[in-house]
Amino acid sequence: MQLSSLTDKLLTEKNTHIDLLRLDLWHPAISGNKWFKLKYNLEQARKENKRGLLSFGGAYSNHLHALAYAGKEFSFHTVGIIRGEEVMNDTLSDCKKWGMELHFISRSEYKKKYDPLFLDTIQCQYPHHYIIPEGGNNALGMLGCKEILKDIDLSPYQYIACAIGTGATFTGLIESALPQHHLIGFAALKNGHYLNEEILKNTDKTNWEIKHEYHFGGFAKSNISLLEWMKQFKEHHGIELDFIYTAKMMYGLFDIVHKDGFNNSRILAIHTGGLQGNRGLI
Repeated sequence: MQLSSLTDKLLTEKNTHIDLLRLDLWHPAISGNKWFKLKYNLEQARKENKRGLLSFGGAYSNHLHALAYAGKEFSFHTVGIIRGEEVMNDTLSDCKKWGMELHFISRSEYKKKYDPLFLDTIQCQYPHHYIIPEGGNNALGMLGCKEILKDIDLSPYQYIACAIGTGATFTGLIESALPQHHLIGFAALKNGHYLNEEILKNTDKTNWEIKHEYHFGGFAKSNISLLEWMKQFKEHHGIELDFIYTAKMMYGLFDIVHKDGFNNSRILAIHTGGLQGNRGLI
């Protein structure tokens, strides 16, 4: 996988080195960390002789976008349970084009997405479909994410950074990193402190922390400051960031560098893809 080393006046002043692991270049549709979270779930669906895949997400979900394409490629019928009122956008148009059946449910109903009775009802409606949690956030998704760092020489780095949505990718990174690494997650959603508890359920390692102050108003929220920063980052480094996840992480990293938080260190930051979500929004 490709690493992009960032060159910047601030980084030079602070003697800080940042490499960006370009998962965004992994696949044009099953982008970034999405393949890693789907890989073993797809294998399990095959083992169970399921004919379809069903999962959950918002209207701009990178996960559902990747799932729809994977379904087309590997001959699974796909169903997306979408949070909120019925809308259509580029993300959902792609999903529909690739054969995904879309169902919109109320936000209150969507909150039941982990409730066993709710899932049993859905499974009865789609008995031949393998249900994958929102964002691929299950044990098989985390198992796949442990492979993200597989072929990377981690010895030069003191820090590994990643944006967090459900926490599956970050947990996989925690489990696969070396003991000397300190992992920093950047929560992409407001009021995400529960993520600490969720991650503790799946790892007994303690060399990690989550930054909660760079959500820019909440999940899929942004402001002029973030969008302008993304634009300048792309102009300077030639790398597009997505406004939901990776831009918030990189903004946070540079802010911490500015505050002398990473002096004389090397950081591996994970670009988790999701660029399709930028369409029509910025």
